[in-house]
Amino acid sequence: MDAATPSPSGPSPDPRPPADQRLVVPDLGHPGVRAAVSLWLVPEGALVVEGDRVVELVAGGATLDLEAPVTGCLVRQWIDEDAEVAPGDVLAAFRADEGAAPA
Repeated sequence: MDAATPSPSGPSPDPRPPADQRLVVPDLGHPGVRAAVSLWLVPEGALVVEGDRVVELVAGGATLDLEAPVTGCLVRQWIDEDAEVAPGDVLAAFRADEGAAPA
């Protein structure tokens, strides 16, 4: 078999753990309006499906739900409830589970 011929078993799996996906506060488009984490809808360690609502922010008189960026596990909440946040602040880290199928 020459170097251009792929291995019959395919590529070797990557032994490194998957990188965490971060959930960040989006730019809300209203400079000067303060935002805060109102409520975590999912606890650390919970399994989520991409698009699940995981945290609620309040800004001015509006409420905004942020969604899980991947299907997997919420591994870390970086911001406590009632804490003020700004665009770009990291709220949480998720570990993707490539084998998980949405329920």
